[in-house]
Amino acid sequence: MIKPKHNFIIYLLFFTMAGQVYADKIFHDNFQNPSEWRYISDGVMGGVSKGSVSYEDQGGRNIALLSGDVSTQNNGGFIQIRKKIVDNDLTKARNIKIIAKGNNEKYYIHLRTSGTILPWQYYAFDFKVSENFEEFILPIENFKKSGSFLFSQVKPKNIKSIAVVAFGRDHEAKIYIKEIAITD
Repeated sequence: MIKPKHNFIIYLLFFTMAGQVYADKIFHDNFQNPSEWRYISDGVMGGVSKGSVSYEDQGGRNIALLSGDVSTQNNGGFIQIRKKIVDNDLTKARNIKIIAKGNNEKYYIHLRTSGTILPWQYYAFDFKVSENFEEFILPIENFKKSGSFLFSQVKPKNIKSIAVVAFGRDHEAKIYIKEIAITD
């Protein structure tokens, strides 16, 4: 028979271990609620890039596919999917984790904060996908600001949205995203 004192120790160990397993994910999305993600193109500014986002069921899990033709004509040059981040304490956030694959092109994560007031302001980090799913860990402190009127570094507690972006050059975009997270 297990004594009450031993039960307490077992419960304590269980909750401590469970906390360690899940403590690293402050924000996590695997596209189970696609309506929370918004597709945006440079068409909002007169650009001519064309694309779309679709969600494919793979083994009971949704995977987002951002695809299209990115064009720099008419001062354009992007397509993206973006999600607002609400009700998350990001004070301890240190990294963005993304699991993605695609067409061997460079893509970006854009972060918008309470200080990115204008539509063309963001913080960016690029990564290059291959034909197989890979996990990318992107340190928030290494995100680059898009303009001179922003703080030098992202203040994690001020992050308001996250986006996966095909950007900056004429190319065909095709990126599959399995998961995106903000971790400590």
